Formats: sequence, C-alpha cells, structure tokens
Amino acid sequence: MTPTPSPTDRPQMCVDEFEQLAHNAPESVRLEFIKGKVGVKPVPNGNHGEIVRWLQKQCMQHVPDAWLYPEQGLKVERYRKGRARPDGVLAPEEYFLGQGEWADSEGVLMTVEVTSGDSDADVRDRLDKPDGYAAAGIPVYLLIDRDDHLVYVFSEPEGGKYRNVVNQPFGGKVELPAPVGFALDTEKLKDFAD
Repeated sequence: MTPTPSPTDRPQMCVDEFEQLAHNAPESVRLEFIKGKVGVKPVPNGNHGEIVRWLQKQCMQHVPDAWLYPEQGLKVERYRKGRARPDGVLAPEEYFLGQGEWADSEGVLMTVEVTSGDSDADVRDRLDKPDGYAAAGIPVYLLIDRDDHLVYVFSEPEGGKYRNVVNQPFGGKVELPAPVGFALDTEKLKDFAD
C-alpha cells in the first residue's frame, strides 16, 4: 500500500495550468512554480538591479562566450516539473534562441538569485531553489544573500542536491567552479547590501 501524500506534498496545480496562469499574469507579477507551489517573485528594487548589472559585467569579463540573462524562465526540478525565473542565468550566447518562455536548463552554466527581503521568496531562494536547480543538473547556483551579507556558491549537483556549498562574507573572494571558472571579488557588494 502506497502512502497518500500529505496536502503539503501535493502540487497546487499541474505544470500546464501553471504555465497558462503565468502567461496570463500582468507584467508586474512574476510567478514561479517550485516544489509544486506557486510563488510570486517580488519586483526588484534598485540595489537588486545593480547587483545583477554588476554580476553581468563580471561574467562578461571572465566568461566572454556566455551571457548572464536576467529573468529567463527555466524548466527545473526532477523531470522539469518546476518553473523558475532566476535573477540571472549564465548560458552560452544565443542559448535561449527559439526556446520560448520556459527554456530547458540542460546547457545552463549557472543560475543566480539575489535575496529581496520578502520572506516567501527568501525561503525559496535559500531552500527550495537549490534542490530544484541541482535536480535539473545546473552546475553552479550563486546566491547573493543581502540580509546576511553572504555569497553562497552551490556546486557539484548529484541526486537532486548540491554536494558542495561554500559561503563568503561580502568583501571576500569566492571561487565560481567550472564551467563558470573564475574567482569573484565581492568587495563591491558592500555598496549594494541594503
């Protein structure tokens, strides 16, 4: 006899229903579907946008054949049942050409999230998304935690989890492992912390 999933384990809707909901949502609302639950992603403030811009510049200098795409929808989690809109997706140039709103994550090099101060989004960024990105096989997940002034690097996805997680306070250097492959100097993040 198989156990009945608890209400918290059951998805709120199927992926097709979520995609239709997200497609019809107003432009000011950004929806995600992680672990079977619909989440509303907060609209970023100016500091959040500056962090993403700063990181784009770093990636351009160190990984010139790739681009950090902001807000690209990705199919994530086991069997691509989740939908996420990372703050940044590092992928080869033109990788998303012709893929539509929710792209396959197979060739993605790194996903990036910047915490926003919204408790629901922060829980997703810190707990749910690492598992979803690892299950999708995304090699590196970079979390810039503005609340705790820490940078987390998740790497080596295996079995739906990242085997390696390191963190560094703002101001230090953190290694972004292959396929990203450069040391990120986070001193500038002190300017964008609030």
